[in-house]
Amino acid sequence: MEKLAGKVALVTGASRGIGRAIATRLGRDGALVAVHYAQNDAAAAETIALIEADGGSAFTIRARLGTPGAVHQLFQALEENAKERTGEAALDVIVNNAGVTSLGTPPEEVTAQQFDELYEVNAKAPFFIVQRGLRTLRDGGRVINISSGLTRFAHPDQVAYAMTKAAVEQISLHFARHLADRSITVNSVAPGIVDNGSAVFENPEAVRQMAQLSAFKRVGEGRDVADVVAFLASPDARWVTGAFIDASGGTLLG
Repeated sequence: MEKLAGKVALVTGASRGIGRAIATRLGRDGALVAVHYAQNDAAAAETIALIEADGGSAFTIRARLGTPGAVHQLFQALEENAKERTGEAALDVIVNNAGVTSLGTPPEEVTAQQFDELYEVNAKAPFFIVQRGLRTLRDGGRVINISSGLTRFAHPDQVAYAMTKAAVEQISLHFARHLADRSITVNSVAPGIVDNGSAVFENPEAVRQMAQLSAFKRVGEGRDVADVVAFLASPDARWVTGAFIDASGGTLLG
């Protein structure tokens, strides 16, 4: 059964990795998916092709988050495409997934420029996407913010990145209370190490070491996180809001 039939879902950073897995899963569940991406046209087209191969519908939106006017640009394109395809410029699901990382920078080497970029993309953009989305999001909608297990696990070389993800969790907490009277749920999902296609995952020894951090002794896959997001996006999650969902494969168990 297509639990999201007739719904419109926005997934930011959906051209690869976890975002692509989320977009394809929501498309499989019946949603019309807005596949947001920053610059890789070919990768975004691949996501669209995967959704359509499963019988779903989708369209792309190109906008470089963290730059002036990007959120306006994103919603202008989203509303135009949604109205063209459904007759209404409405939205039902927002998944704030797009992000950048500090790539293992020691705390004493993080520059002000790096710090600002992390906050612009990882914290500021999600806040203003939710804020702007409230004009378009229908009552009973869903907001799902992708956080990180690093907000609960000390890793000094990722402190600046973890700080931005902690901010994302605050967006979920406070908007959950703010939007409850509209029956809109807002939740955070925190992945652990997930194979996103980066070169490091082609190194068997690196993968073996990363796998040891999970209780299941394997590296996560995009679908492991996408299935959790799909639940939160569905009618079944109507009674879950303001939650932090650990989707790290037990990495946070210690």
